[in-house]
Amino acid sequence: MTQLIFDLARRTTYQRPDFLVSDCNRKAVEWIDRWPLWPSAAIVLHGPPGCGKTHLAHLWRQRAFATLLSGEALTEAVLPALLEHSLLRIAVDDADRASTRALLHIYNSCVERRGSLFFTARSEPDRWPSMLADLRSRLRAAIVIGVGVPDDALLGAVLAKHFAERQIRVSPGVIAYLISRMERSFAAAGLLAARLDDAALSAGTSVTVALARRILPELGHPSSPSGSESAVT
Repeated sequence: MTQLIFDLARRTTYQRPDFLVSDCNRKAVEWIDRWPLWPSAAIVLHGPPGCGKTHLAHLWRQRAFATLLSGEALTEAVLPALLEHSLLRIAVDDADRASTRALLHIYNSCVERRGSLFFTARSEPDRWPSMLADLRSRLRAAIVIGVGVPDDALLGAVLAKHFAERQIRVSPGVIAYLISRMERSFAAAGLLAARLDDAALSAGTSVTVALARRILPELGHPSSPSGSESAVT
């Protein structure tokens, strides 16, 4: 008998206990913990989609009592309201999508008023599109940190956490099978855990390697691992 599935909304949280630290993001976490003792007014955190940059931006916002907005929302029109605060502590997620004139303005204002900036982006500032020469010059004084894709240990821990939140018991063998084949991102881990949960509930079974083998191609993941069949990469 097919079991009914109710789509219950899950709220994304960006709290410190929810963030798992590994070699790929340790340096970024250390710099967040050092604030306000930064040698520069700004930090630029760059890395591929799904590596945890947004979560890190939220962690700094909470620590610094800062304003956080998306790059697409940062335009010259919002500057008056953004800069009216006496303490300028501003985080911009996906800063490489923001108005470069607006970025230059808030950078200059933060330096003048001894504020702090936390930018995330997909690449280093020199590679941002339509970069103003003045902004490029100023960001060379920023602390630039790269965040890598999750390693095996971190990706496995993230998967295990998603399954535990759904009250699903999954064997280490299933976790190893998944991380050797899935896209290496936090976002992919969440989507995969949700899809496997739904499939297991619908079929009335547990999450097994056989179920994972069927579901992975549906989500665009390869059916075979990179490397040998037994490798976990």
